Amino acid sequence: MKRPATVLLTALAPVSWGTTYAVTTEFLPSDRPLFTGLMRALPAGLVLLALARVLPRGLWWGKAAVLGALNIGAFFPLLFLSAYRMPGGMAAVVGSVGPLFVVGLSALLLGQRPAARSVLTGVVAAFGVSLVVLKAAGALDTVGVSAALASAASMSAGTVLTKRWGRPDGVGPLALTAWQLTAGGLLIAPVALLVEGAPPALDARAVGGYLYLALANTAVAYWLWFRGIGRLTATQVTFLGPLSPLTAAVVGWAALGQTLTPVQLTGMALAFGATVAGQLRIGGDVEKADGGARRGAGRPHRRTEDGRCSDDWCSADRCLDHSCADHSCADHSYSGAAASAACAFSARSTPARDSEISRRRAALGSAEASHSSVLRRVSSETWIDG
Repeated sequence: MKRPATVLLTALAPVSWGTTYAVTTEFLPSDRPLFTGLMRALPAGLVLLALARVLPRGLWWGKAAVLGALNIGAFFPLLFLSAYRMPGGMAAVVGSVGPLFVVGLSALLLGQRPAARSVLTGVVAAFGVSLVVLKAAGALDTVGVSAALASAASMSAGTVLTKRWGRPDGVGPLALTAWQLTAGGLLIAPVALLVEGAPPALDARAVGGYLYLALANTAVAYWLWFRGIGRLTATQVTFLGPLSPLTAAVVGWAALGQTLTPVQLTGMALAFGATVAGQLRIGGDVEKADGGARRGAGRPHRRTEDGRCSDDWCSADRCLDHSCADHSCADHSYSGAAASAACAFSARSTPARDSEISRRRAALGSAEASHSSVLRRVSSETWIDG
């Protein structure tokens, strides 16, 4: 799939998350954030697990637990805690620093040098969100601010680690999403029981709200999100995050009768512009769309029968350095600058490609001829010695 289509599909995830506030306030029981987080994660994870019918193997039990804790198990409770301790707008502003966290973590874990453009775009996005959602200044709550920062850092670390670890061979984004949601839900369950007690009684509106959150808002949205992480850079994915508070503002205006001031409209334009800018690759700001750092360059790659790399560090089941998108390119030198994650060689001129193919075939024929000669000599010597 072409990158613009991938970006648009991935963007549906934060757009869906932007409806969470309206659904929570209008349909769900109040003051039950942990139960709400549990009802979002665990049922969605079990449904996707039943559809995927794949369980983790080996080291992926631990990796799935770590990713589930960062993206779901820790993120949900911290997010709700910050929302309850601070005005929703202030919590959204603090959380909007997520792209900056991802830029820093990508440099640390993926070997991607931070670009000034990415940092500036992150600052503009946070400023735009602040204009949209931040109301009259209130007293800052230390616990609330800490929880908001921790939730942004948790989700950012989960995004970057998801990019770094990729997926095990033969496992698609559906199974990876199922593992994380199930693991995160299982982590939230005992905390919710200890802190909030028994589940509340639910009416028809609450059941409908929880069904929407679990299926559309979580199962489908997180599948699109993790699918996007496998096809786009970590920075590109996280710069789609500001669409969530923007959607919340639009839903509040359209469905809840809230007003949008000129300042808020200006903020929306800035945040949306930063989101679009975050999808662009300019000059040296090139990141690999399938796994980040060039780990394993020059080393042998274990292949499955269909040509995909089975090494654990490869992302999206493709080698970072030695495989093109369809595993058939003559030159297996990957370049993140290729918009559709195709092999860099496929973008060269046709004469250059044909010449390189001929040279490599000749070299391969020479090597095979030499190998055959050695085998004949060894066979002859063995016959004489016998």
